[in-house]
Amino acid sequence: MPSYEDFEKLGILVGRINRVEYFPKAKKPAYKLWIDFGENGIKQSSAQITELYSKEQLLGKKIIAVTGFPPKQISDFISEVLVLGAMDEDNSIVLLRLDKEDDIEPGSRIC
Repeated sequence: MPSYEDFEKLGILVGRINRVEYFPKAKKPAYKLWIDFGENGIKQSSAQITELYSKEQLLGKKIIAVTGFPPKQISDFISEVLVLGAMDEDNSIVLLRLDKEDDIEPGSRIC
């Protein structure tokens, strides 16, 4: 069973999406995201969230992501973080969000 120390190693952080591109080379419809994690820097991710979110809706949006995994190559793109979401009844990904988004800065740790 994972320990609390294992959970802390993951680095689950709040980020703000500052760039979005379609990712036509992905096997399933996806976006390339560049996410600002404050003093933790800008990281990139591939996210299969095209069904519920447009590029315009995502730009500037705060998200929650796991930053402690090794980078993963997806086609010609390196995904450095895992954006978190939940599947709805149609198997579309709904992004996890903050209740008081304006009060939380990019780079804030989820605990």
